[in-house]
Amino acid sequence: MRHFPLLFLLVLYPVLPEHACTQEKRLQAFRVMFYNVENLFDTEDDPNTLDEEFLPAGPRRWTPYRYYTHLRQTARVISAVGEWDTPALVGLCEIENDSVAIHLLTRTPLRMQHYRYCMTRGNDRRGINNALLYQPDKFRYLGHESGRIRFTDSLRRSRDILHAWGQVITGDTLDVFVCHFPSRSGGERETERDRMDAARHLRRMLDSLCLIRKTPQLLVMGDFNDGPADRSIRALTASAHPGWTLVNLFAGKTALNAKGSHKYQGEWAQLDQMMVSKPWKKYLKEGSPRIFNEPFLMTEDKSRRGQRPKRSYYGFKYEGGFSDHLPVVADFLLPLAD
Repeated sequence: MRHFPLLFLLVLYPVLPEHACTQEKRLQAFRVMFYNVENLFDTEDDPNTLDEEFLPAGPRRWTPYRYYTHLRQTARVISAVGEWDTPALVGLCEIENDSVAIHLLTRTPLRMQHYRYCMTRGNDRRGINNALLYQPDKFRYLGHESGRIRFTDSLRRSRDILHAWGQVITGDTLDVFVCHFPSRSGGERETERDRMDAARHLRRMLDSLCLIRKTPQLLVMGDFNDGPADRSIRALTASAHPGWTLVNLFAGKTALNAKGSHKYQGEWAQLDQMMVSKPWKKYLKEGSPRIFNEPFLMTEDKSRRGQRPKRSYYGFKYEGGFSDHLPVVADFLLPLAD
């Protein structure tokens, strides 16, 4: 009977093999998300852009209250995706400027997460940009640049491609690209050339990395306004370039947990995607790529069937929601550098 407490403890807390504990300690969870936050404008007029729609006196009556509601809703989504810990990297598009990024990180609960950010200061007529939020203890920022897309139509303007690079715990440099390809406004076929121009420019940026990186570790994410089977995406994933090959983590519809990340006129589409190079894909946690479609992000689609993302505005009606897009998420497990 004197040995019973010891036996009881061994049943409750079995001794794990030493290599199992060692293996667990040598892996770092590295969660990545991308989110089109839909019109995250401040309330100040920028005379150089067409932001009048999102001003207090504008047609949407974009008041400070509505602006800060949108900031808090965006922070809520990022925190929810992180679960017990916020994501290591967060790609954002449709964020207006540095002021908005700073307000998001300092005037919402995200201020406790110590994020830093970098962003484009681009060429979009409305003034929206791409940004990357990063946890400096998991992604040691080394630099960033904006890729200005060269369009066939010389008058065309759109968001720059954000390229940021930093060191991760493996000791490798991770190159991250945040994209927001031209929209389908004006017709899918009529605007396809613009998205092909964007894809070609991104390819040139990737090609240039091969001159300075022996084995590029690539993470490309964004709202591409095209699905995995469309020409602009296939121009990236079907590349035969010897230095890099991209694998689309959101190309297999049967493996995903939802019908799509964006709903338009009753039809779901997978416009938001992540692509990785093969050297980075080896760190992917199996089964982790997913669309974050928690119930609080959704509302009844009264004009169509089923549900749709709950937005800040549905048309010109203020809903106080989140975005017309759902976030996409992927988990990676990084080994510690030797």
